[in-house]
Amino acid sequence: MGNKHSSSVVPHQSCEQRVGVNINHNHSAPVSHISLRYHKSQSSLLKSKISSHDALSCEKPSAPPHNHNPNVTHLYPTLTTYTPLTPSISRQDAEARAYSAFLKSFPEYQSTWILDTLRRTDFARLDRTGETYVDYMGGAQYPESLVRVHSAFLTEAVMGNTHSVSNSSKLSSRYADEARDTVLSFFRAPPGYTVVFTANATAALKLVGEAYPFKSNNGYVLGADSHNSVHGIREYASRRGAEVHYIPSTSTGGFVLSTAKDILSQHRPQNASSLFALTGLSNISNAKNPLSIIGFASSLGYHTLLDAAALAPSSVISLSETPVDAMVVSFYKMFGYPTGVGALIVKESFLEILERPWFAGGTVGVVQVPGSIFTRTSVLHEQFEDGTINFMTLPAVTDGLRFLSVYLPFLPLRLSCLTHYLVTSLSRLRHDSTGTPVVNILSKLPSRRLKSIGEQGDSGSTISLIFLSPSGEMIPNSFIEHVAVTWNISLRTGCMCNPGGAASLLGIQDQMEQLYPGVTLKDFEQVVGRELGVVRISLGLGSNFQDVWKIVMFASSLADSRSRQALWETWTNVPIGQAM
Repeated sequence: MGNKHSSSVVPHQSCEQRVGVNINHNHSAPVSHISLRYHKSQSSLLKSKISSHDALSCEKPSAPPHNHNPNVTHLYPTLTTYTPLTPSISRQDAEARAYSAFLKSFPEYQSTWILDTLRRTDFARLDRTGETYVDYMGGAQYPESLVRVHSAFLTEAVMGNTHSVSNSSKLSSRYADEARDTVLSFFRAPPGYTVVFTANATAALKLVGEAYPFKSNNGYVLGADSHNSVHGIREYASRRGAEVHYIPSTSTGGFVLSTAKDILSQHRPQNASSLFALTGLSNISNAKNPLSIIGFASSLGYHTLLDAAALAPSSVISLSETPVDAMVVSFYKMFGYPTGVGALIVKESFLEILERPWFAGGTVGVVQVPGSIFTRTSVLHEQFEDGTINFMTLPAVTDGLRFLSVYLPFLPLRLSCLTHYLVTSLSRLRHDSTGTPVVNILSKLPSRRLKSIGEQGDSGSTISLIFLSPSGEMIPNSFIEHVAVTWNISLRTGCMCNPGGAASLLGIQDQMEQLYPGVTLKDFEQVVGRELGVVRISLGLGSNFQDVWKIVMFASSLADSRSRQALWETWTNVPIGQAM
């Protein structure tokens, strides 16, 4: 499934220790130790799901935690996960030859073979269904073990609304607190931070926007290459008289650091604080903005807000090194399950300056009715969690972060190899009739190739492009999406809720300035003269060589005149109303 839009913490422990994860860094034979919760009856179930090359050993805690359901135990499976994915010697097909050549060109890829075993166990459904999923920027694929563990937990645990003192409520509260601690640990947050659980990153951004004390003498600064949920905060700022200032995007997204610093300096807060929102990684341009600018903005007196929804799934973020005032994430983008839960990871001092425009159940202690007097709850994060939090799924957030912390160190290197190979392969494709390029890659390309585990890239693993006809004209994205469906490929087309980034990549900033109130997408496309948007291919935790190879073969089919014409005729005969 994809996005429909196409334990107690001990101070001074390491991140891995605090979330119950230990990583063996012997890269020649990596072994992961993952601590997840599930009922003892699940032991046989999980063993049956582990491939024959994996070993499962368990050890119970010596004593159950305080107020823990006695029917639910924590088991600590040790998974030996080193099994390379290598083509059979007998295979002589094009894919096998391409994979062998790929390994010769990218020998460092072999250091990430732990993720091939993960593909065979937790993401085996991708191969069973034959679906090539390349929309990780839209939503990560969930690991099957995470769903099994959480399902087994729910069949045994009696959970209740956290706004009570019953045993079931206390259990829910305990796991909610554990989830908060795990989030803080995962992002290496120093003391002074807390977690507000929200529906998603968008809800977390809205919470900040509606409560930030915008006034006529302060402002809101943001990058043009940002998600609509970041742009939307400008409505709150404008309505309260604050000025809105944009940092322009480059032709490949992101911004020039010196330009960003100049704009921040020109509009630095004088007698009141202002808000600076930074997009960590663009969801369309693949540009990764330098987090160092957060410190610069803070030194000028800005409050800082980091949209890390696209950055967190594949990058290490340390709030100790980058002490932003507030950061937002969506957990389904990080590890696929559960959906409907996000977080505002925020300094308590920043929460204290926010001015909530209303109150709701769970956020107050006393309310005068009739009347106008109310007192907010004394627990700071609860003042911002409207109603009842999604307490049934928070244990899965804890386990998902533990799961991701094991594999995250290997991910940037793996994605670097796959992205470089895919970019190079697509760029070489030529139409058989004219010799002209098949694609035009618009997004930012990585400036360097990672060579070892632990390195962090200067861009993401997203490729935004358009397909070209033999004459060099853009082929409609709706046709490309139609063909992708016939190939069982899940990709994304459009502007990705990032109009500023899309305009920069497509070079239509001038047309953007001509927009008027009430304009529709159809109106805008008539001005531009073609369909708007790009084709986005984004890789993630479950991606492997076979995925990128299939994308190359899919694109190659459009380089062949006869094949492309047959596909076009099929597409133009699709009945009106059928999904394309």
